[in-house]
Amino acid sequence: MASRPRLFSNPLSPSLHRHSSSLSSPLFSSLTPRVNVQLTKVLSQGLIQRNAISTRSFMSSTISTEAFQESATSKGYSSEQIQVLEGLDPVRKRPGMYIGSTGTRGLHHLVYEILDNAIDEAQAGYASKVDVVLHADGSVSIMDDGRGIPTDLHPVTKKSSLETVLTVLHAGGKFGGTSSGYSVSGGLHGVGLSVVNALSEALEVTVWRDGVEHKQNYSRGKPITILTRSELPLESKGTKGTSIRFWPDKEVFTTAIEFDHSTIAGRIRELAFLNPKVTISLKKEDDDPEKSQYTEYFYAGGLKEYVSWLNIDKSPIHDVLGFRKETNGASIDVALQWCSDAYSDTMLGYANSIRTIDGGTHIEGVKASLTRTLNALAKKSKTVKEKDINLSGEHVREGLTCIVSVKIPNPEFEGQTKTRLGNPEVRKIVDQSVQEYLTEYLELHPDVLDNIVSKSLNAYKAALAAKRARELVRSKSVLKSSSLPGKLADCSSTNPEESEIFIVEGDSAGGSAKQGRDRRFQAILPLRGKILNIERKDEAAMYKNEEIQNLILGLGLGVKGEDFKMENLRYHKIIILTDADVDGAHIRTLLLTFFFRYQRALFDAGCIYVGVPPLFKVERGKQAQYCYDDADLKKITSNFPANASYTIQRFKGLGEMMPEQLWETTMNPETRILKQLVVDDIAEANMTFSSLMGARVDARKELIKNAATSISLQHLDI
Repeated sequence: MASRPRLFSNPLSPSLHRHSSSLSSPLFSSLTPRVNVQLTKVLSQGLIQRNAISTRSFMSSTISTEAFQESATSKGYSSEQIQVLEGLDPVRKRPGMYIGSTGTRGLHHLVYEILDNAIDEAQAGYASKVDVVLHADGSVSIMDDGRGIPTDLHPVTKKSSLETVLTVLHAGGKFGGTSSGYSVSGGLHGVGLSVVNALSEALEVTVWRDGVEHKQNYSRGKPITILTRSELPLESKGTKGTSIRFWPDKEVFTTAIEFDHSTIAGRIRELAFLNPKVTISLKKEDDDPEKSQYTEYFYAGGLKEYVSWLNIDKSPIHDVLGFRKETNGASIDVALQWCSDAYSDTMLGYANSIRTIDGGTHIEGVKASLTRTLNALAKKSKTVKEKDINLSGEHVREGLTCIVSVKIPNPEFEGQTKTRLGNPEVRKIVDQSVQEYLTEYLELHPDVLDNIVSKSLNAYKAALAAKRARELVRSKSVLKSSSLPGKLADCSSTNPEESEIFIVEGDSAGGSAKQGRDRRFQAILPLRGKILNIERKDEAAMYKNEEIQNLILGLGLGVKGEDFKMENLRYHKIIILTDADVDGAHIRTLLLTFFFRYQRALFDAGCIYVGVPPLFKVERGKQAQYCYDDADLKKITSNFPANASYTIQRFKGLGEMMPEQLWETTMNPETRILKQLVVDDIAEANMTFSSLMGARVDARKELIKNAATSISLQHLDI
């Protein structure tokens, strides 16, 4: 058996296993082997998988005081060691501080920064068309027909305003106040354009303004040409706007340098729904012109059309409700609809067209208003006759799809990545606006009120039925190790950060995994067949299911609907390991559905992985090589001499592999391949889970039919 990796006993020391999934940690940028990762899709455009990089190198994060003192004196710690970063140097030094990471998300964040600037022009009423092109050479260009970035001399920097916004951090026209160029904007920090410039190997900017075309080229944040000006021909004098084309810097984005068409398309679609007066096009160029793609996105129906699109594979109980209102300098846009065949809610929040994935005061306002207003209307209309019944927020939101978009002059975001809205005044404004609209509409449409309250009452009754099972889960969780599932083979480490669990199908694979694992940090949980499809079941059925209970207790997931606490999670790496066949794919999908619906925060925390076992073993003489797909197999066998003698073994299941083989190929952190799953587009992922795992056969048939066009017959298990 291959040698085991060293395991730190000190919980403060970063173990090999804790960092094997990190694609962007600055600490490990020089230690981690560079791997170009091809993005692939799991289930949907919104659920992204990326290869997790294993590394043999690691270092301790604990540094003694004595060591520091010796280093300071022996190496002459003085003013010479104090670095002053000028211009855009801080961005190149610590890019993660500005774009979140230097992996796939950070790469796409560059596109979003420029795209958001174009949308700001549209929100200000100066642009109606935005064109995005993914060029075949790996660059991206974004052009709008707005006013064009000013090019005159800036009074402070003594450079052109164009060069100023491209080379100076916190320079822009979006800081609010009377001198601001925008009343509403998503790019308030003034770092978007300059950060993209700093992290680009090359950038070309063209501005059409006042009958003149202005051009300038940059490289890694610095101008390499002067700003040129040329008069436009008479017939083009009215042309206006800005075009920016950039090539991401391979020195920065070493693990991901290829833009994903579907990811960018998802964001563009989102922006088109949020800005119904704007047309956004996306073109993907290809060396073969016939393979190029072009799509225009324009949704006159706005958020109502967005909700209809999200619920296309569900069974709504009423037409989409919604309103748009301007009050106290804020614009509020809300659309909502309940569906009878959904048992969870989908709530999406936006502030100035920026998706706030962690919610905020606008989402809090909607939730508070829905609970209070529906309870009041239900009792007023005698729909709820029992005096003691008080529908909770979870009850009234079951089956709800709701989108709330606010546009305000001075949004308070958490950092440049803008994941949560913090303005306290927004909560009150949204709360009151939703209450006024729902009260007026539902009093005029009592049939809609009856349908919504009936759905909420069913949720209330189901919650009562599930309460005993839920309390059992909660009480067992308190008992911890004494109530762990009997089939769980736990690891000896009690540090969740260095512990991982493999969820495998059946006792056969479980037996090999238990024998092949490193029991110091690897746990094994075998499943008995396929778990419950919770997309079609309510909470009562879910909590009563033994396999679901084993997952909840074994992993320490807590109770659905309560705040997820990372400290209660028993393993920070949850690895789904199934056979490479139809049944294995189905089990994997059932597990992903469970994690997505039950505790979505696991994806945000980066805890969900898929193990990749080999499909083939090629033996030639005393040498054996493992192949993970047909391409691997072809590549290896094509290098053999024409008269070579070799054998190919096709693994039909994990149970066929010897424990040593399973360790060497699939479990050893130094040699295995893991795919980390993150939800990049919640709306798209939500739709796909509903279509794939919901009750409507026609929706599932359509999804499979559309996916079939990109699947080769040789990849089908028939």
